[in-house]
Amino acid sequence: MKNCFSECDAKALVAFYQQQNINEDIALRVYTSRLLGREPRLALHGGGNTSVKTTVVNLLGEVTEVICVKGSGWDLASIEPEGLPALKLAPLLRLRQLTELSDEAMVTFQRGQLVNPYAPNPSIETLLHAFLPHKFIDHTHANAILSLTNQPDGAAVVRHVFQDTLGIVTYIKPGFDLAQLAVTVYEQNPTVQGLVLLHHGLFTFGETAEESYSRTMDAVTRAETYIRQHSKKQHVIHTSMNFESQVPDVIPILRGVCALGLKPKQFQRMILCHRNNELIRRYVNGKAVARYSQVGVITPDHIIRTKNFPLILQPPIDAQWDVFRQQAIEAVAQYQQRYHDYFERQQQKEAESKKELDSMPRIILIPGMGLFALGKTSSEANSHADIAEHTMETILDAESMGTYTALDEANLFAIEYWSLEQAKLSKQAEKPFSRQVVVITGSAGTIGAATAKAFAHLGAEIVLLDIRYDVCLEIAKSISAHAIAIGCDITHPESVRNAFRKIASALGGVDIVIFNAGSAFQGKIGEVSEAVLRQSFEINFFAHQWVAQQAIDIMKKQRTGGSLLFNVSKQAINPGPDFGPYGIAKAATLALMRQYAIDHADIGIRANAVNADRVRSGLLTEKVISERAKARGMTVETYLCGNLLGLEVSAEDVAQAFVHQALAHKTTAAITTVDGGNIAAAVR
Repeated sequence: MKNCFSECDAKALVAFYQQQNINEDIALRVYTSRLLGREPRLALHGGGNTSVKTTVVNLLGEVTEVICVKGSGWDLASIEPEGLPALKLAPLLRLRQLTELSDEAMVTFQRGQLVNPYAPNPSIETLLHAFLPHKFIDHTHANAILSLTNQPDGAAVVRHVFQDTLGIVTYIKPGFDLAQLAVTVYEQNPTVQGLVLLHHGLFTFGETAEESYSRTMDAVTRAETYIRQHSKKQHVIHTSMNFESQVPDVIPILRGVCALGLKPKQFQRMILCHRNNELIRRYVNGKAVARYSQVGVITPDHIIRTKNFPLILQPPIDAQWDVFRQQAIEAVAQYQQRYHDYFERQQQKEAESKKELDSMPRIILIPGMGLFALGKTSSEANSHADIAEHTMETILDAESMGTYTALDEANLFAIEYWSLEQAKLSKQAEKPFSRQVVVITGSAGTIGAATAKAFAHLGAEIVLLDIRYDVCLEIAKSISAHAIAIGCDITHPESVRNAFRKIASALGGVDIVIFNAGSAFQGKIGEVSEAVLRQSFEINFFAHQWVAQQAIDIMKKQRTGGSLLFNVSKQAINPGPDFGPYGIAKAATLALMRQYAIDHADIGIRANAVNADRVRSGLLTEKVISERAKARGMTVETYLCGNLLGLEVSAEDVAQAFVHQALAHKTTAAITTVDGGNIAAAVR
């Protein structure tokens, strides 16, 4: 494990924060916390915590000794000073005289000691940091340390590796009792540089930020060296397994099966991501994967994110998708039943009644295909995949020198159903399009970009599909929600097919497709060239057909319905002079929409259209607007606002029409007009 401490960088950050009246202790605590958090083999997605004991001066000039400890919701990798809320230290130390303290009382007391009452809740392990006398303390869930502790004789292994340099603390759920036990272990040998918490992680401490950080690096390096030197068991894998080419076909089936679960009439979509690298292949294709993958999580912190074990499925044989689907349905049902039985066993031992959490797997392993992770969002699915990968590394290392073991079921249940641990999970109400994947063609244009932002604001995962990839990439970056850009020429079927395979692998499938791509070809019908007509039909009709075909294929595999939304323009209903090449193709697309509505309603797929006109677009120059107005015999103002309401139509107005149609779950084959009132284009 590389020590990344830089005296130069540390001084630079101290100088930076001095300008904000942040003292040196906190600045250095931020610096080394980030070093720890940016190494995924130490801490992942909010895991781990750090602290520093320092002083603050109040408005009266009084100096108070405090402990600044990582706050809830902050990630070590990007922590700022406000992510280290300060608590008065003296009252916390007086808690050592107690023999017991409930979790709820502990949290309430800790909040009462916050210097800033609006600060986030301090770490669950605040008392452990407070009771230890050291100035700087680091806590990580280092993979290598867990490979040592998660052995049948974990304590003996740790003692052999570290001798008397680290104390050993048997597993206890974080909180008051763990703090009391840990400090007792320390006081039995105050010369130790840290503590190893079995099945949990590593604490190191020092009088400087560099000393505490370096002790973490030294301990982890020592563990890594031991593992490397004592790897004696050969890991046997099935070398011939390779079904990765079938992943884009398999993942929508998995997404649909997991959405339906045991309650097919109340399905709950999830976002999926797929990964397959050398580490994953070694783990998933291992001949003993059915044993070591089902032992349990490497640290209890992970159970609320990934469940205790993954679901294992066998790969499809000869692309027999119906057979694979049925096997997946049965396997998911068995997984859910296994979870329910676990809950019932442990619930019977509890004094208080608990509400069973959802029983759907978060990690699915398929030999020859790799790892599939599920989450409410793409970022959550990817964070689950990150945890799974580091679990694999830890377990393979543990297996290489012994036998991987995990905490017993009762202790894991206590963490999974612990109110303080559940508080880490977001309790916010989900938005209308949460867990849904929205694909937008022509997304580099003004209407496409506005539509992407509208759906992202309502919780959707956005795929920006356009030949202008660079423009889409910038739009994706500007959207605060989850968005990806994929370059695609939708006039080429193979390009469309490849794009949708990428979408399936990245997000699991498709729920809503917005057909916004188009180009307004002009010419007097009967005089315009065949080449212009064909070009218009390629982009304004056939491109939509290619996209719809791929979307329907995925939606049929998911079996959770879907929505196809077409931008047909007023030309489809109210053709104008010299716009025949454009209007005729758009009219064909309107017919296409209705045909999809008719042919696929039986599987819950809806198709609707937006009929927009005279949309003010930032991409249109004043010259183009002037020419269009002149072609209609109008002034520019009349052209833009020449409607019954006398209002200008914007790209955002069109975007809201698409949103409305996507939310209208009992509407199909309908046309929504967005033009301020153009009676000639009204649907009769």
